[in-house]
Amino acid sequence: MRKTVALAGLLFSVMPLPCPASLAVAQDVSRPLPTKEDLAKNNKLFITLARKALKWDEPAEPIKMVGPLYFVGTKGLSSFLFVTQEGHILLNTAMPETGQLIVESIRKLGFKPEDIKIIINGHAHSDHAGAFAYIKAISGAELAVMEPDVAQMEDGGKSDFHYGTDWKIMGFPPVKVDRILRDGDTVRLGDVLLTAYNTPGHTRGSTTWVTQLIDSGKVYTVVFPDGAGFNPGYRVARDPSYPGIGTDYRNTHHALELLKPNIWAGHHTEYFDMEEKRKRAATEGVKAWVDPEGYRRFVAEKKSAFEALVNEEMGAGAAPAK
Repeated sequence: MRKTVALAGLLFSVMPLPCPASLAVAQDVSRPLPTKEDLAKNNKLFITLARKALKWDEPAEPIKMVGPLYFVGTKGLSSFLFVTQEGHILLNTAMPETGQLIVESIRKLGFKPEDIKIIINGHAHSDHAGAFAYIKAISGAELAVMEPDVAQMEDGGKSDFHYGTDWKIMGFPPVKVDRILRDGDTVRLGDVLLTAYNTPGHTRGSTTWVTQLIDSGKVYTVVFPDGAGFNPGYRVARDPSYPGIGTDYRNTHHALELLKPNIWAGHHTEYFDMEEKRKRAATEGVKAWVDPEGYRRFVAEKKSAFEALVNEEMGAGAAPAK
């Protein structure tokens, strides 16, 4: 148990994207914990351990959050359903193998996955876009994606700047994009209007979504931030993973700092303390999800982690050579 907790802590510290896993590896206390370098060199190890330790494939109880917004994801990965009289919008799925869990959660709430009209995402990685093809086949929904992520969405990750060479491990079923988004574009269905902001770094097309939702006559600004995290092996300063990645990250941090949500939710449940808020929601209702301070901490922590990585790559603080 201690080994699993320590492993989860390591994964939290080096990634914004949790991944696939085997129970045997996660529970084998005879093996030493992998280092950041181990995870950077071995994508299969990374995705396997993250998937198990961070509970990506475990079903979670769906729950209403605020107004027309419902959580329908797994214990470790977020998926959000916006319900309207004209159909539904789905933000993210989880891994390719967990599409059925998303469907079951939607049905458990009394809604039909066949009524999903629009699918949107945070970024084109398997832990968030993995079941898009599955959901689209069920619903016939339109998929709207930020322009820089369109290619890797349609090729299943082969053109990803970091994982493209290892797409058989890190990829996902390719899916056709029906609408290409650009920074500031909006997606509307019924009385739900979402604005898409391109916040690159984690992928070039990482997208932060902002909306205003009404619950019991009160308006809440809701933000789904993306793009600020980096995975094992990312290079952001010396020999960068792609030209301009460092500038992209800093611009994203600034853009996220300017947002002032009442409620926010991350694409990984540990980001926004989903389980604790779920417990409080049983008695507090919408109030449990209101967390502007948590959002500010989240952005500050991502910014600090990025600058620490820059310093590490540039050798800041290292002893001078003799």
